[in-house]
Amino acid sequence: MHYQTKPAVVAVTLALSALGQLAYAADSTEVQQMPEVVVHGSRPDNQANGSSLSQTQLAGQAARSSDSAQLLQDIPGLTLHAAGGFSSLPVLRGLADDRLLVKTDGASLIASCPNHMNSPLSYMDASKVDSVQVYNAAAPVSAGGDNIGGVIVAKSAALQFAEPGQILQGGEVGAFYRSNGDARGANASATLANDHVSINYTGSTARSNNYDAAANFKSAGAAASGRAWMDGDTVGSTAYKTENHELGVAWRDYYQLLEAKVGVQRTPYEGFANQRMDMTDNSSDQLNLHYNGQFAWGELDARLYSQYVRHHMDFGNDKQLDYMGDIGMPMDTASHTQGGSLTLDLPLNASNKLKLGTEFQRYQLNDWWPPVAGDTMMMGPETFWNIKNGKRDKLDVFAEWQADWTPQWRSIIGTRLSQVKTNADNVSGYSSMYDSDAAAFNAQSHARTDNNIDFSALTRYIPSATEQYELAFARKTRSPNLYERYTWATDSMTSIMNNFAGDGNGYVGNPNLKPEVANTLSSSLDWHAADGEAWLFRVSPYYSYVQNYIDAKRYDASSTATTGYVVLQYINQNAQLYGVDVSGKLQLAKNTAYGSFDATAQLSYTRGESLTTGDNLYNIMPLNAKLALVNKLGQWTSTAEWQAVRAKTEVSAVRNEAKTPGYSLFNLRTRYETKQFSVDVGIDNVFNRFYTLPLGGAYTGQGATMGINSIAWGVGVPGAARSLYTAFNYKF
Repeated sequence: MHYQTKPAVVAVTLALSALGQLAYAADSTEVQQMPEVVVHGSRPDNQANGSSLSQTQLAGQAARSSDSAQLLQDIPGLTLHAAGGFSSLPVLRGLADDRLLVKTDGASLIASCPNHMNSPLSYMDASKVDSVQVYNAAAPVSAGGDNIGGVIVAKSAALQFAEPGQILQGGEVGAFYRSNGDARGANASATLANDHVSINYTGSTARSNNYDAAANFKSAGAAASGRAWMDGDTVGSTAYKTENHELGVAWRDYYQLLEAKVGVQRTPYEGFANQRMDMTDNSSDQLNLHYNGQFAWGELDARLYSQYVRHHMDFGNDKQLDYMGDIGMPMDTASHTQGGSLTLDLPLNASNKLKLGTEFQRYQLNDWWPPVAGDTMMMGPETFWNIKNGKRDKLDVFAEWQADWTPQWRSIIGTRLSQVKTNADNVSGYSSMYDSDAAAFNAQSHARTDNNIDFSALTRYIPSATEQYELAFARKTRSPNLYERYTWATDSMTSIMNNFAGDGNGYVGNPNLKPEVANTLSSSLDWHAADGEAWLFRVSPYYSYVQNYIDAKRYDASSTATTGYVVLQYINQNAQLYGVDVSGKLQLAKNTAYGSFDATAQLSYTRGESLTTGDNLYNIMPLNAKLALVNKLGQWTSTAEWQAVRAKTEVSAVRNEAKTPGYSLFNLRTRYETKQFSVDVGIDNVFNRFYTLPLGGAYTGQGATMGINSIAWGVGVPGAARSLYTAFNYKF
């Protein structure tokens, strides 16, 4: 997962970014010259139902957080499921985690952890992200398969080349500091190139202590179960430390590009405030090979990638076992992901374009928990095999036709065929107390083959220079992941370790799960000023009916508890999600003595329901809005931002999901930027408001977390208190 470059002098709004993409799309049938592609950066994806972010927006968000997912906060309809300090999970219109396809420099990686601690975006440091494209659930099939919620494409900057006969030497260095958590880090890159060969190194490091909330949140009941030894405002299990390195080599001629990247990540620790365990080590080694050729007949793009992951979990410093003298509970995961893609772009004539492609992915997973010395029953004397020799192999082919019928009308129609095969070997537990569950699992056939069909159709109408309308329908399919199908232990102690929802409950797999199938209707109505600057208003309603949505039921059918944590099993149900995203911009003043002033706004509403049970879907973001006043004066861009979130009252009853109160936050930031130098200064949560993260899940960050109800129920993860931050970057 790895990752033009001239920085913009002013902040460009999300709406203008989308209009810029549309302007490019009008020329999409032209064959681009490779020198332009390589020297000036990656060409924007020509897809519908997409939103992008400017480099200024990305840089400004990177100063605030080391979490690459945080860079996406200015995308309407996109929120974050809180996890570790740099491992948040994007949520797009109510769908998150594996329901979204995340591509980082063209690689589609998989979280290899029973808590999904090592999410795909966590392998790309925020300072390295050069461009992001987000496509919703009704995106064309060429954007990617095996998802029902949308596609996120994150890319690093393209490798640079010198002009003919010259040598290019350059690089950049940067650093940041954030007061809350005493977070600090640095990044650097260096390039040596002539006009045909480029060599680049990038590296970064980031670390933080636990962050503080704005009040003593344990006064609300979190002091239960021996968690009172920490300071009252400290949010336990939120510290982290990570380091990334990548070496890239590229060769080009006038029409071809060949590049190779080798990357490593080492994370000695990352706390998780909504999980029973913490990450105590994560090592990733990656290889990414890419070829692009542009010819008279069209464009050929090919990629191969590989990743080895070695992951370790245990109780961090803030958590306690309270069993056999706090000896810990080691959990290990090892995985190998191999993938590749081949895509042909074929201009048929001036108005028609055909895109053909194939993708494959092979994924192998072992998840085992070593025995604890001296334990002969609960956590020993044998190894606990959570998933043994798990396999998930996928092969896709797709075809997509784009037609420009008139200068005003465009259509994109495509289909994707996918076969997903999963399997796992027989398992065993720590001791004889797990024999019954293991025998029940081993007696079943584990091999499953899913033959999935995706379809998408979109039409775009641009009647004038001030309006644009889109209507799209898509049928998208996602097969279950290995943890959803093959985790097997039903006791409370082991089941709570299999949880990537962050809700504190235990989860048991189901080998008979069917693939999720989402039928999504999405539209977009866009009105804007002819110059693209004075004003913009965009409304995007959507509806999705999901067959075989993977939800949960009580494993003990007689359980009627409405409080506390419970053991659940994955099950297929039917569900629906619907809502609307609204965004806008108004230019208040231009070229005054105090610069220009723009007002921007966005609002999102999502509703998710199980049609089988009538229950609410889990972790749906309540109504939320963001207003900002942006001032641009010379090299300065300053923003005053107000965020408001309504109380979360529509919660999942089967999970005993806790409600959260509404809140509002005020943030201030400013950025000074020249061609070579930039500096960011800001204050988040200026008025130091206490709030609970609506998508933060259950707070399990401190105390004796191994017992399913040994910690207080109903306490959510608090958001961060006031934080002052600064970051600088220098290019040479």
